[in-house]
Amino acid sequence: MQIRDWLPFLGMPIMLFAVQIIVIVLIRPMQAAGLVAFEDPESVANPLIFIGILLAFTLFLLLLIRVGGRRFISVLIGASIFLTFLYIFGALFLRALGPTDAAAVGTLAVAGAATALLYLYPEWYVVDILGVLLSAGIASIFGVSLAILPVLVLLVLLAVYDAISVYRTKHMITLAEGVLATKAPIMVVVPKRADYSFRRESISMGEGEERGAFVMGMGDLIMPSILVASSHVFAGAPAVVGALSAPTIGAMAGSLAGLAVLLYVVNKGKPQAGLPFLNGGAIAGFIIGAALAGSFSWLPFGM
Repeated sequence: MQIRDWLPFLGMPIMLFAVQIIVIVLIRPMQAAGLVAFEDPESVANPLIFIGILLAFTLFLLLLIRVGGRRFISVLIGASIFLTFLYIFGALFLRALGPTDAAAVGTLAVAGAATALLYLYPEWYVVDILGVLLSAGIASIFGVSLAILPVLVLLVLLAVYDAISVYRTKHMITLAEGVLATKAPIMVVVPKRADYSFRRESISMGEGEERGAFVMGMGDLIMPSILVASSHVFAGAPAVVGALSAPTIGAMAGSLAGLAVLLYVVNKGKPQAGLPFLNGGAIAGFIIGAALAGSFSWLPFGM
């Protein structure tokens, strides 16, 4: 393989690693701002609530695709992106400036500008940079909202669901094609060639078809990164590299290893369920790190 053939395989791991580093940075601002998704982080009912909302939202999007409501999908996703940017920049401005008018104005201005940029100039590098920030923000919110055991339950359930929806029912492929057709910026893109333009070219999901870029949904960046955030907050293990504990480093390394396997399989040209590889790798790495640190207080019976 030539160097250019390896670039997509380097781009995805770099973005996943960037998401996880930014997640660690965002944890304290998110906690200080009180941005949590669930009141009780220890409740194992939280993953079930998460899955229920996900299924309902997926069904809603599939219905919109079926009736030709792609314009509404684009508006809905745009509003969700703007709201997420409000949370991210709101937490950062609040930490930097405190609860002031300047923080509120700055949050609205930057969140609005970032959302507008995604839709007015959705070139691949714009989508990637802001997509990494979006993914990190969402992962940090859920990471500080869910203790480790609920996160592990969530990641296992999502991996199973992703596998079923891609390999059995195939509705996730239908959903991905429908969302990609709207050019909604909820994925990251790594071009295969220098002249690739996400604005001008469509991305096919068909098997065996040559595509100008590799595409990965933001969910594949977010879900394993939730475990990274949760382990940093709830694992109770001592730091070994900077502020990072062995369980957190293990989750990061495991997710990157899972991504490497996923990219090897994807290179054969068929759509793949990403979460079994990514979540499985993150969980395995976390458990290895927890074992090395002797940190099992997150288990129901403790250790």
